Amino acid sequence: MMSAIGDSVHALPVVTALKRHDPTLHLTWILQPGPASMIAGHPEVDEIIIFERSRGLGAYRDMRRKLARRRFDLVLDLQVYFKASVVTALIDAPVKLGFDRARARDFNWLVTTHRIPPHAPQHVQDQYFEFLEYLGVSAEPVEWKLGPWPHEREAQRALLAKYDRPVACLAVGSSEARREWDPVCWAELSDALHRDFGLQPVLIGGASPRELESERRIREVATHPIESMLGSSLREMVWLIEGAALTISLNSAPLHISVAVNTPVVGLMARRNPKRTGPYRFRELMVDAYGEPGEDYPISLETRPGGLEKVSVEDVLEKVRLWRERYRISRPESPREVPADE
Repeated sequence: MMSAIGDSVHALPVVTALKRHDPTLHLTWILQPGPASMIAGHPEVDEIIIFERSRGLGAYRDMRRKLARRRFDLVLDLQVYFKASVVTALIDAPVKLGFDRARARDFNWLVTTHRIPPHAPQHVQDQYFEFLEYLGVSAEPVEWKLGPWPHEREAQRALLAKYDRPVACLAVGSSEARREWDPVCWAELSDALHRDFGLQPVLIGGASPRELESERRIREVATHPIESMLGSSLREMVWLIEGAALTISLNSAPLHISVAVNTPVVGLMARRNPKRTGPYRFRELMVDAYGEPGEDYPISLETRPGGLEKVSVEDVLEKVRLWRERYRISRPESPREVPADE
């Protein structure tokens, strides 16, 4: 699992389950630099080998060199795209476990020696647990252990000390423009969170031109203070989300990070099937613009036309009120505490 940050989060419970099953196991993870910056230091990952995809063919030559004269007992090929297939083929191992032929894209099944059985579509997280089931390893309890880790707690406290209110993380960016929400809606939502819920909205995500333009437009419209951590490191994002009261996120990495660190998240879902790629927890907080009202759609890879344009600010605030009713943390020492008079 080399590239997508969200899928790297989904892979973590597989890692923790394997280590729980056999603490002597030495686990090596092949990752691209982006997700590697989030996973580096994880207590259950013994080694990370960086795959520099930006180097083109040179990336594969580098991998061949890094893997030369090394032998592994088992390879788990959780990613079914061409680049993962090539890297899997470069690894010397007697067992290379991958997806069944129907789900293995880009001829991925040609480079694996063993394949998990076919299975009806299910959430990506549960799909990865099929590998554990094949190996006879229990997925329970589901643990990510994404942090913050003990040595990061002081830095997290310093980060949260900048805010005099409980934080609401707003993940406003996505890898696809058509999956994003109108910045005017984000601005109106931010004002309501500050005014009506006693929260401090903080923008999180990358620093792409599109995200920075969204920030500019949000600030133009918003009338209450809004903070930004766009462009911060992935570890800093983990620290902020874990200490936040609430996350509101598109179908992007911060949504899955929030699930992993057990911070309630309002997921805004539209184009992709939320039963497959939506939040693994806090589903009652999800805004579902994928299905029609009352539609019991099946789990599938189908991408539907349209986006979040039919989602109103009031739709999201309805879920925020549900969060306040069910999930508000009232411990006085908690950075997530919401003032009682709000």
